[in-house]
Amino acid sequence: MIRFLCIVIFVVLFLIVSIPIFFVEWIVGKFNPYARDISSLRIVQWAFKVIIKMAGVQLTVIGEENIPDEAVVYIANHRSYFDIVLTYARCKRLTGYIAKKEMERWPSLSTWMRRLYCLFLDRKDPKEGLKMILQAIEYIKRGISICIFPEGTRNTGEELSMLPFKDGAFKISTKSGCAIIPVSLNNTAEIFENHLPKVKKTHVVIEYGKPIYPDQLDKDTKRHIGNYVENIIKETIHKNAELI
Repeated sequence: MIRFLCIVIFVVLFLIVSIPIFFVEWIVGKFNPYARDISSLRIVQWAFKVIIKMAGVQLTVIGEENIPDEAVVYIANHRSYFDIVLTYARCKRLTGYIAKKEMERWPSLSTWMRRLYCLFLDRKDPKEGLKMILQAIEYIKRGISICIFPEGTRNTGEELSMLPFKDGAFKISTKSGCAIIPVSLNNTAEIFENHLPKVKKTHVVIEYGKPIYPDQLDKDTKRHIGNYVENIIKETIHKNAELI
């Protein structure tokens, strides 16, 4: 419980103290937008690393060398709010996450998210979903990676289970031609969700798979690319369960 309270206090203080930082970065962005973007990335990564430290997470990372030095689409399974914290803290380049539209309600938080090229998805409006995909493709062309949890929501089932992947998540890669990086997350729900409201010391495994370029797949595999990536992640989380 103490860890949970410490993390909540830290997040609230960060969101309050960072308000004047927005103004400073706005000025920086007028002269050097890239410097502003990198500054925002590093500030948020610092905050996430502090949260990971407070939570007492022991992290094993596999395959990080598989990530090419180019804009990619990260596809990951999703069981915890900490999935975002853990993965974003390790991004080497600008990366926007696909978030649910409800996140826009939180002023300071949503400002940071927009600054970091996150996109808000209204799951009830197909037209808005299409606009989001087009915007994500534009980001990829600008060298900004995108991270998606294609299950569509947090999976609250058994540890090694996964919800079916939604096909729309893969259009960003198939339309832009960028690589897909499968990201397999093990044991993240044990940090917080499995015993609310306690935050417990937990061993988490993250594995980054080899890049998948849609244009290099055969027609049938490309047609069912969602199932293809889903099976890779499913096999990996079962394999890595032995490391926990």
